[in-house]
Amino acid sequence: MTWEPERLDDQRHLSEGDPGGMLPAVAASAAHVRTGYRAAIEARVDRLAAQGRPRAIVVAGMGASGIAGDILAAVAGNGAPLPIVTVRSYQLPGWVGATDLVIAVSGAGDTEETLAVATQAVRRGCTLLGVGAPGSPLEAIATQASAVYVPVPVTGASRADLWLLTVPLIVAAAALRLVPADADLFERVAKSLEDMANRCRPSSESFINPGKALAADLAETVPMIWGSSPSAAVAAYRLACQLHTNAKYPAMWGELPEVGHHQMEAFDGPMAERDIFADTSGRTLRLVVLRDVEEHPQVTRRREASLRLARERDVPVTELLAEGTHPLERMAGLIGLGDYASTYLALGYAIDPTPVSAITEVKARISQ
Repeated sequence: MTWEPERLDDQRHLSEGDPGGMLPAVAASAAHVRTGYRAAIEARVDRLAAQGRPRAIVVAGMGASGIAGDILAAVAGNGAPLPIVTVRSYQLPGWVGATDLVIAVSGAGDTEETLAVATQAVRRGCTLLGVGAPGSPLEAIATQASAVYVPVPVTGASRADLWLLTVPLIVAAAALRLVPADADLFERVAKSLEDMANRCRPSSESFINPGKALAADLAETVPMIWGSSPSAAVAAYRLACQLHTNAKYPAMWGELPEVGHHQMEAFDGPMAERDIFADTSGRTLRLVVLRDVEEHPQVTRRREASLRLARERDVPVTELLAEGTHPLERMAGLIGLGDYASTYLALGYAIDPTPVSAITEVKARISQ
């Protein structure tokens, strides 16, 4: 597989190379925000408030469903009056009990890890909220437990339905008065994602298309993706995951200041070396920094020093600044751009971004 950037402006290639429709799925993100909000309202997630504020919120999910929990925690921020934890495994932590809210999220509604956790939550007497496909095993568990369930119309790859799965969690948290979120916020987020879809549309040429430009930056490198705040770190993790699943491409991610205590040493390692006489740049490190307007002052100092150090060692750097007044808006902008970039990176390598054959093969092997 070779990287050929001219593929990104070949409309026929972009269409034929994406038979699963990942680009249209990413472009549907704004509609997913509106649909997720409407589904949550129609499911009456506000009923959760009648039981009072829980001791803790535990979100159970894998892949994009787990990232929904991370987004919720980042929106709530450090000022949240309770812990918000994401569980990506088959078991609830031992401390989770009847005074806690467990939110089980699964796009298809049949993720085995999430079903296992939802079942444990019911047995322990936890309040349960389910989000997933209608008529699914997850909905059956919620119905049997008389729990609130939000059916969302997930189609295709669930990783492209992040906002369908995430928005109901934010609506539920708003009903519990844990986060400030109303219809106006979700409409602003949707409009931001619409603007991103317009700027990153396939017909927009590479020199003005931010999604294609980021894909070109990442190509033939090993990306180190850093977030400068909890919100930006969620976007960094999402970008790394999308690079893995869409482009079948390796990536590291982390959050400042933590990455300054280990990942930074890679600037002095073999992947940071470049042969200036080589015909191609080769696969070297690229530092991608996702910046947030809400940075701790010491994080800002560490970020600036880290970027200077990277440039002094000839490590190429890409900086992206989040925009928006609400953390959900800022995450949506960074995540939307990363979703496009990962898809364009796949297409630049002539890789179909939709199939996940290795994941499917592992699932088949363990089910035997």
